[in-house]
Amino acid sequence: QVQLVESGGGLVPPGGSLRLSCVASGFAFSLYGMSWYRQTPGKGRDLVAYISSVGEIIKYVDSVKGRFTISRDNAKNTIYLQMNSLKPEDTAVYYCYKNAPSASWGQGTQVTVAS
Repeated sequence: QVQLVESGGGLVPPGGSLRLSCVASGFAFSLYGMSWYRQTPGKGRDLVAYISSVGEIIKYVDSVKGRFTISRDNAKNTIYLQMNSLKPEDTAVYYCYKNAPSASWGQGTQVTVAS
């Protein structure tokens, strides 16, 4: 059974930093691309960043380029999202996503950027 457990969210002032983690279990983690998505109330989930199975391909949405860094540790079955220079518009629930086949979502972690 696939499980994705996010952590690291919280309240941070504008310009601050947070590091999200997602621990995966129940599948061969090192064989799958993984992603971070985010969702604000009343909207769908938007892709933030993607990392391929061994990290050779990394992609970001334009709005976070230069501020966010996605990474993974296949020995720990974990992906990370380092978020720097946070802005109020980064406020959202952040979700870890296991790419297809058998796509799966984590439960989400709230990130709030406010003074």
